[in-house]
Amino acid sequence: MGLGYILNMALEVYRWLIFIRIFISWVRPDPRQPIVKFLYDVTEPVLSPARKLIPAIGGIDFSPILVFVLISILQRAIL
Repeated sequence: MGLGYILNMALEVYRWLIFIRIFISWVRPDPRQPIVKFLYDVTEPVLSPARKLIPAIGGIDFSPILVFVLISILQRAIL
């Protein structure tokens, strides 16, 4: 297992964390729950700058799409 493999796996885990955050946002979870708080604490530092680049349109947040694209580009560059 090389460094590239480890970085690729870390990016894949991060992608899943963002996906889970998107999914739970549809059900309006209690932000005080530990799992929800963890997801927001881990993903917000990346999603917040992405929101500045692509603001929400019609109440739909497109920042996760930008982050998914950037993660894919990083993964391809690593491998």
